[in-house]
Amino acid sequence: MSAGTHEFTVTGTELLLESPILGVRRDSVVMPEKTNAYREVVEHFGAVAVVAVNDRGQLAMVRQYRHSVKSRLWELPAGLLDMAGESELPGAQRELAEEAGLAAGQWSVLVDMVTSPGFCDEAVRVFLATDLTEVERPPAEFEEADMELTWLDLADARRAILEGRIVNSIAIAGIFAASEVLAGRGVPRGTDAPFEYRPTGLAARRREAGVGPDMKKMG
Repeated sequence: MSAGTHEFTVTGTELLLESPILGVRRDSVVMPEKTNAYREVVEHFGAVAVVAVNDRGQLAMVRQYRHSVKSRLWELPAGLLDMAGESELPGAQRELAEEAGLAAGQWSVLVDMVTSPGFCDEAVRVFLATDLTEVERPPAEFEEADMELTWLDLADARRAILEGRIVNSIAIAGIFAASEVLAGRGVPRGTDAPFEYRPTGLAARRREAGVGPDMKKMG
């Protein structure tokens, strides 16, 4: 058999965990030597993030506590695609308003990324938003009630990445992609570009169970 031609067939699957924002399943997968191996997969709703750049070339950044690393991280405005039937652009528009109090007149797609393919199906679409206006920011809860908002020059943001002060992978990808586009070295995609890797399993299971419109609210 030639390398790169094996079909990794799933012969069985078991749901190990179902929680508000994720699920965990164990698949039995046929390996190239015809044996079966188990692979645990963290199931995710998918997410969107926004590089929002004002007319002075500054981008909106938020600083949020992340319990998994017990630290406050500088990130892009971002959030889960956890509303039933919501496409990526409306989700990004909602998150930009909720986390930064901003709306944008121009939108495009910078980059799609699979964040941790070794164990998780999470995929994130990062948008570029320009022609910004301020809108009312709704009341925040949980970690977002402690969130800071600031504006950074793109050059300062790139420097912060290289100095290890911005470590969030979505922010790193978005900032460098936006820098290429805004410098004229790259062309973004339209907002109707297919989001091939957007995960579907967790959302489909919640819809089948009648959970919605907020698919995190399992009852």
